[in-house]
Amino acid sequence: MSLKVGDNFPSGVFRLKDEEGLKEVSTEDYFKSCKVVLFALPGAFTPTCSAKHLPGFINNYDEIISKGVSKIACMAVNDPHVMRAWGEVSGVNGKIDMLSDSDCSVSKSLGLDHNFGKVLGHRSKRFAIIVDNNVIKGLFVEEIGAFDVSTAENILNNL
Repeated sequence: MSLKVGDNFPSGVFRLKDEEGLKEVSTEDYFKSCKVVLFALPGAFTPTCSAKHLPGFINNYDEIISKGVSKIACMAVNDPHVMRAWGEVSGVNGKIDMLSDSDCSVSKSLGLDHNFGKVLGHRSKRFAIIVDNNVIKGLFVEEIGAFDVSTAENILNNL
């Protein structure tokens, strides 16, 4: 799939774990009637993801929300338990929805999946998407190994 600004976000299912337990939410329901910044990364607890990507969105949360964003979400190809635990140890404190793409199906439907080899396997590329009422308004995809365009600071500049 060749995703572009103006396209609808593809149908899929996010999984998450909250205080009530495990849940599934369709992409249509998640993005309905709101503006969302979704950033995705290869994996929870990995170096760049833990040291830079997630902390950038935590630290810039208030500024991003002040630009009319309803919610911020982090997505990775990890199970919902891992995503919740990573959010807890990273200090997300309910600010960022920690979404699991456990089977890589959402990443694949976006055409933003990549085989990272024997250690990480099939994962999401690093990217950020601005979605408004299920329509893609901004798309920022990193080259493999890069961390430039999907940063919280760059997203702030593009809101």
